[in-house]
Parts: sequence; C-alpha cells; structure tokens
Amino acid sequence: MFNLDTFKQKSPQQRFLFILGVAMIFIFCALAVVVMFWGELLNLDPLKFPQKYRIAFGIVLIVYATIRFFRIIRDHRTE
Repeated sequence: MFNLDTFKQKSPQQRFLFILGVAMIFIFCALAVVVMFWGELLNLDPLKFPQKYRIAFGIVLIVYATIRFFRIIRDHRTE
C-alpha cells in the first residue's frame, strides 16, 4: 500500500499535501471522538446540542474522514 520509493519521487508540494491530508484525517477523527465522548470538556450546552446530535455529528466526521482516506489512497495509486 505505501511504497517509500514513490514517496521520495514526489515533488515537495505533493509530499506536503499528502502529509497535510493524512494529518487532517487524524484531526477529524480526534474531533469526532472529543465531540461524542467529551462534550462536557468543550462546555457544549446539553439543551442546545444534546447527546444524540453529538453522536450523529461525530459519526458524520468519521465518515468524512473515511472518504478522505480512500480518496488519498486512490490518488496515491494513480500517481
């Protein structure tokens, strides 16, 4: 899946964008976990943003991160 030789052949801009894309996937997943399980730490008002909406928002973030992951893998293979 990940070949170090093709990673070395990329331009610095392509490498930077690849690393930024992977970092954004981790950020989206971390944000989803924080919103779903530690909403109290963010001082989210339970009346305005109840638990079921926090879980739904977290699932949406995880699905979006998964879509981004597969797009990065697909783009990495075509290069």
